[in-house]
Amino acid sequence: MLKSEPQFRIVIPARYASTRFPGKALAMLDGRPMLQHVYERSIASNAADVIIATDDERIAVAAGGFGATVAMTSVEHESGTDRIAEVAENLGWDADDIVVNVQGDAPFIPSADIGQVAGLLDRHATASLATLCTAIDNVEEYEDEHIVKVVFDRSGRALYFSRSSIPASAHGHDELPSAWRHVGIYAYRVAALRTLTHTPPCDIERAEKLEQLRAMWLGMEIRVAVAAEALGPDVDTPADLEMAERFIADGKG
Repeated sequence: MLKSEPQFRIVIPARYASTRFPGKALAMLDGRPMLQHVYERSIASNAADVIIATDDERIAVAAGGFGATVAMTSVEHESGTDRIAEVAENLGWDADDIVVNVQGDAPFIPSADIGQVAGLLDRHATASLATLCTAIDNVEEYEDEHIVKVVFDRSGRALYFSRSSIPASAHGHDELPSAWRHVGIYAYRVAALRTLTHTPPCDIERAEKLEQLRAMWLGMEIRVAVAAEALGPDVDTPADLEMAERFIADGKG
């Protein structure tokens, strides 16, 4: 018997404040707020629910304007994970329920990749989280500290995430090693969300500024797979928004 498609929910954490690009969730892209692009791609993934979680009334009003379900959350949250955990708690979701965190600044996230990461977690009962990656094929990405890399074992279990160049090209070898860029989309079991939000940051998380290392430090299994479809650019700065407009103009979006 064929296994049915996994049941999962999506929460899109969205805040107005941003150091590099205030209000970027509502920045206009191809005539629509960037957040709307993310929402529409999330809806197309066939999730059971798609919820925008925010602490800002401006985002809530805009999201309501394009028909989204909105959950107002605390202004005290330090991460999107905390915001998602509050939504799961307030709505009484079960511990085994799967929730996908889709970033509000990823207007080109393929719907297929959202379903893929949910299915990856669903297939591995021992895993607490799942995420995706893409191959690194140039030295610039490999050495860029703003690009997070991931190393995983032969079965797809994450071994480590870092902003450094991993695996290291050591012992005088100049060849680019087989390296993987982490894609910032996560599927969580609700139980894992609860544990993460009740655990303070650990040393390796603070050193790397990577929240997923808290999960690894706690011994949680993270599954990794190569993204099924290519991703377009995320938007972190006004310059990125201009790049995104060109991406659409070139027929890639």
